[in-house]
Amino acid sequence: MMAALSTLLVKRGIARKVVAIIYNLNVIPRRNFCSVDAGGGAHSNLRVEKAQDSEEKVEMTTESGQHDIAIVGGGMVGLALACALSSIPLTKHLSVAIIDSNPALGLRTCLMKDDIPDSRVSTVTPATISFFKEIGAWEYVKQQRHAFFNQMQVWDYTGLGYTRYNARDVGKECLGCVVENKVLCNSLLLCLQEKDFEKTIYPARLTSMSFRSKYASAGTGTYQASNKSISSGTTLSDDTSEQIHHGHLVKLDLSNGKSLHAKLVVGADGAKSRIREIAGLKTTGWNYSQSAVICTVEHTVENHCAWQRFLPSGPIALLPIGDKFSNIVWTMSPEESLRHKSMSKDDFVKAVNHALDYGYGPHPQSSFLDHYMERFSRVTRHGTLSTAEYFEVPPKVTNVVSERLAFPLSLMHARDYASEQVVLIGDAAHTVHPLAGQGVNLGFGDASALAKVIAEGVKVGTNIGELSLLKQYEKERKAANVTMMAILDGFQKAYSVDLGPINLLRAAAFHSAQYIAPLKKNIISYAMGEQKWPLFS
Repeated sequence: MMAALSTLLVKRGIARKVVAIIYNLNVIPRRNFCSVDAGGGAHSNLRVEKAQDSEEKVEMTTESGQHDIAIVGGGMVGLALACALSSIPLTKHLSVAIIDSNPALGLRTCLMKDDIPDSRVSTVTPATISFFKEIGAWEYVKQQRHAFFNQMQVWDYTGLGYTRYNARDVGKECLGCVVENKVLCNSLLLCLQEKDFEKTIYPARLTSMSFRSKYASAGTGTYQASNKSISSGTTLSDDTSEQIHHGHLVKLDLSNGKSLHAKLVVGADGAKSRIREIAGLKTTGWNYSQSAVICTVEHTVENHCAWQRFLPSGPIALLPIGDKFSNIVWTMSPEESLRHKSMSKDDFVKAVNHALDYGYGPHPQSSFLDHYMERFSRVTRHGTLSTAEYFEVPPKVTNVVSERLAFPLSLMHARDYASEQVVLIGDAAHTVHPLAGQGVNLGFGDASALAKVIAEGVKVGTNIGELSLLKQYEKERKAANVTMMAILDGFQKAYSVDLGPINLLRAAAFHSAQYIAPLKKNIISYAMGEQKWPLFS
């Protein structure tokens, strides 16, 4: 009797090992783990892992915390990737974890349009708007505060050159839309709540990341191969069983004491990315010795144009944000940013109007050459609607209605966007100068491209953490991102020099953009994200 029982237990032990090994090799498909409704309605399956000291606590339905994809960073770009995955038939069955300690991710509110606009805004291009419509998030943006603009004026402080752009130059209704960052995030969250998509939000920070077959040192980002083996006939310990069960998954340890596992880890955690650091992905770049001061200002009239003036210390932009409000993005030296941040409201308003109107130099004036070029455009019918538009003075600022924030500016680019089972998107992969408002649009482009690459991998049966698959995403996005970064860096450097011959060259460039219709249309289409390359593609 005892001998028979012993034999049975041994056989069961061997059977467990065989099943675990087969499971680990993906011969037996894994079940997706279901979500729990966190109280957001019958159709909501957005799960929020509450902190230990919270009044309400929602436990995980999976014992192991296993997910297909772990997105570290629940900002605009990370949430956009989750929404994109939920919108593609091939990827909407995937289990996705979003790791971010921001408590706002657990809120389900629609921001009121009559609130004072926040100082943190993004200028989203028509290409980004199309992406948001595809994933179902734009309908939520429309319910909250946003402001389209159909015109843009850019001019030089020397008064030598200016150019104007109009959406109708390329047959469009708008050049872009200014949206508060919190509105974009909230819209993506609201969109996710309505999706039949398995996602879990972990309100915690990532503390370490390791590969079960390659143990990683979180401090150095180096990898050490595991030489552990299991001899036949031995009994599996709980720890060893876990290693077999999660053998090809990345383990992520969180600040709340929880751990989870994922086939693919996406670093969407910003310019100081912890994922990039742990994965050992190197970067190149430099600081600009400039800071940007941002805030919300008020006018006596409504603003429908995006204005940008290049000053000796850097550009100042006035962006419409709805009603009689606009957003200021003003680039200056770090010392000046501290002074402008701390000065009184009245003094700051005077400084802004001085920078946008009569300060530093004269208004651009139409010259004989301008009139000749305008007449030539009309005769040849190669002009654009904005060719005949003259310089306008921006609306006068009357009040500052938000706090003033300042942050340093830099350029950073990851040499590699991907390593085995790890990939970077958004500011974790690249940061650019804000002078054209393109940074977040590059990030949304990353999210869109990565979702499509993951879908392609699912379609052909490739492991979604496979490096060869992730390199397809890297190849596509690196070319587009580097091109835009080079253009923006060139602009920044060109306007860092105040020298007669350089000023004349800049003025000539402005006039070319104003009067050469094919060039102007190209610039507009590229800036709108509707053209892949900057010149006549």
